[in-house]
Amino acid sequence: MVLTGPAAVSWASGGTGPPVDRTAAVDLTWVVATPGACTLITTNVEAARLRQEYDPPAHGFTGIAEVPWHDPAAFVAAAADLAGAAPAGLASDGHPAFGADASQDLTALRLALSPAEQADLADLGADAARAVQEALAAWQPGERDLDIQARCAALLEAAGADAPVLIVGGDDRLDRFRHPMAAGAPVRRLAMAVVVARRHGLHAAATRFASAGPLDGGHAALRARVLAIEDAVLAACVPGATYGQVLAALDRAYAAAGARSGWTGHYQGGPIGFAQREFEIAPGQAASRWHREPVAAGHAVAWNPSLPGGAKAEDTYLVDGAGGLRRVTAAPGWPAEAGGGRAGPRPGVLEVGG
Repeated sequence: MVLTGPAAVSWASGGTGPPVDRTAAVDLTWVVATPGACTLITTNVEAARLRQEYDPPAHGFTGIAEVPWHDPAAFVAAAADLAGAAPAGLASDGHPAFGADASQDLTALRLALSPAEQADLADLGADAARAVQEALAAWQPGERDLDIQARCAALLEAAGADAPVLIVGGDDRLDRFRHPMAAGAPVRRLAMAVVVARRHGLHAAATRFASAGPLDGGHAALRARVLAIEDAVLAACVPGATYGQVLAALDRAYAAAGARSGWTGHYQGGPIGFAQREFEIAPGQAASRWHREPVAAGHAVAWNPSLPGGAKAEDTYLVDGAGGLRRVTAAPGWPAEAGGGRAGPRPGVLEVGG
């Protein structure tokens, strides 16, 4: 098997280092796994750094095959040579040069995070929550959304992470748009910051709100409806339940909140880990493989129900063997909101000075 994408390579290697190109679908390091050995392939540009700073033998790899950066066919040829088989006879994580696409099987294998991966995710979740919370806590009403976003990005970068998803917006743009991307607009009344943070290939998601003074009654009522939906979907995330059953609970919760089929208006999230969502399905999609996939201990989930008007909920949780949930996107200095069902008290809305 040949692993070529950032998610699969990070999972197999524990993360060889920050990506050079953060948007690349194909990694600069590949993994070739055979019954007798696991070997890395990388370019002559990256090889010395990986040998010295990653230390492949310490991570169970037999070594590095080095290929010239300027030869587009070199990676595939090296993989075939290491595996002792033609590319058409090799499986991969979806790379078109290889014969069998095992990407869904690989996703299923990595859903249950190892203890070390869970610890890394908890560290990342704490840093993600701290970044978004400190960025909002420093907001002065009237400040631009871009300035809030810049603080969050800087705090993540200082922690050795980055943000594949970073959404900051407020006021009327938050009321009108599910994704009020930062546009240089002043935020005077209500600010939302959404982050999916990434480090060593793992991802953690969180959303936070801050208001100038007490939250107005209309938004507070809308937020309570969204939190009730989140309660229901988190309550359904118990080992042995299928993700199809979890999504059915989400569907019922929207209806109970007076927004039948309200999930059609926005992405709802799902299992998170080595991708910002390992898969995402909607209620009723019974033909999907993931509809039948069971929830299991070690899975990380990040659901994000929302309703029009600027109410949204999102945190990252680990499922434990006893059926409990542990929120990993937790950092001190933020108000807690009572209730929360199995998830316990959750982050509230921070009131900042005018």
